Amino acid sequence: MAKILIVDDSGLSRRILRRILSSAGHEVVEAESGLVALERYFLERPDLVLLDLIMADMNGLEVLDRLREMDRQARVVVATADIQSSSRALAMAGGAMGYIAKPFDESEVLQAVDQALGKEGP
Repeated sequence: MAKILIVDDSGLSRRILRRILSSAGHEVVEAESGLVALERYFLERPDLVLLDLIMADMNGLEVLDRLREMDRQARVVVATADIQSSSRALAMAGGAMGYIAKPFDESEVLQAVDQALGKEGP
């Protein structure tokens, strides 16, 4: 399956996403901040990034911009509690391939991951 980087400053959110993704057979790498995410992306070269928007050190839109500078082909799905349509529009304009809201629904997460990876949904 795919190697997926989860970027979220919430340990609970990372654990929930890890459980969902691991149960579907994916390899999971975690980052608790935007700066750590950029380093892990460079070192690990994951197939997909699940990215929170609201983080203490660097907001997710900035992380998205920097990821896309590092790798124009970076696949990113925003996974956040920020459900504002303006945030969604900015993320999608910035190159995000999907947008899922907290609290996470397992089938919604897996469908967004499959779509971003170019696989057929259920």
